[in-house]
Amino acid sequence: MSPTPVSFNPPNAPSTYSWEATNEAVAERYGVDPATIVRFDLNTSPAPPAMIEGLLAAGRFEASLAEYPPSDYRRLIAAAAARYGVASDELMVGAGADEVLDIIAKACIAAGDRAVVPVPSYAMYRVLTEQRAASVVPVPRLGPERDWALDPGATRAAVAAHSAAVVWLCSPNNPTALAEQDGAIATLLADITEDAATAGRSAPIVVLDEAYAEFVGASLVGLRAVYPNLVVVRTASKAYALAGLRVGFALARPELIERLNVYRPPGSVSTVSVSAVTAALLDPDILEANLGRVVTERARLTEGLAALGWTVGPSVTNFVLVDLGTPDRAAAVADGLLRRGLVPRTFGHGHPLAHHLRLTVRAADENDRLIAAATDLAKEIPA
Repeated sequence: MSPTPVSFNPPNAPSTYSWEATNEAVAERYGVDPATIVRFDLNTSPAPPAMIEGLLAAGRFEASLAEYPPSDYRRLIAAAAARYGVASDELMVGAGADEVLDIIAKACIAAGDRAVVPVPSYAMYRVLTEQRAASVVPVPRLGPERDWALDPGATRAAVAAHSAAVVWLCSPNNPTALAEQDGAIATLLADITEDAATAGRSAPIVVLDEAYAEFVGASLVGLRAVYPNLVVVRTASKAYALAGLRVGFALARPELIERLNVYRPPGSVSTVSVSAVTAALLDPDILEANLGRVVTERARLTEGLAALGWTVGPSVTNFVLVDLGTPDRAAAVADGLLRRGLVPRTFGHGHPLAHHLRLTVRAADENDRLIAAATDLAKEIPA
């Protein structure tokens, strides 16, 4: 007798994030050697800093690996506070930016709330909102002719109309690769704060995801002095090339950090991660070296793909967005790349970027492989 199937998902379970396939899964599906696969889909840097590799090899850690790390992350917080220009009590540590975003959602979104998200943007904002049994209010961006910029008027109107509890913003925006126009976010903060005061309600928490801020050399964290409802999110994953260590930060006024810390799990960041990221934040050469590499390789990758007739959008990040004209052509090119062991970021049919591929700027030899593959595919799959 067969057992009765049981579902552990309630009928109102939130939609899940589509996790990227592993190298092994890609290799099995496309018949390639896992060792030759290059991830152009993850927005990660190709290699960690040499100094960090030396630290790991020497075993110089914050505490014994047999013990839990200090739960206050004191040295890491001091290094991050100095790097980001905030006080130590204006900073919270999490296991990557995703855990920081999750903590914000737990602290600031209640069941039945609404959260405004300019789209397209990072998919986790939707997932985290729905996990709180809340609703997402998507606000379309201005489109490719306006570089996918935030629509401040429509965003402001959506926040007011839905009495939003949270506004999720990302600048530079993933996946559109550009920062918001100067003053756009500051003006939006002022407008929604004024609207809330006029309506007699609290201003929403505004989450500004600055995972790629180092690539533009600017941050809006200073606005926290005026807007106590602003929380800025940073990470060691992108510009510091330390995605595998999973360390992220929330930057906000002390009273908001105190609110978030209630939901922070103790010791979620490992001793190894604490030690390595502290060292990286204290060494300016690590950041400058990776930024210089990205700028050089981004220009070369953009030029190489554009020479094939591909439309490569402007970028200030460590990835580029390529418009291939139609969803079918984008899917065909993606399939061709995958069969060569090169993994692009794709967008499903119905997504505003369904006719695009997002491609990470990687090491020179890896970018050469991508350009060579694209050269073949441009002939096989004409526009």
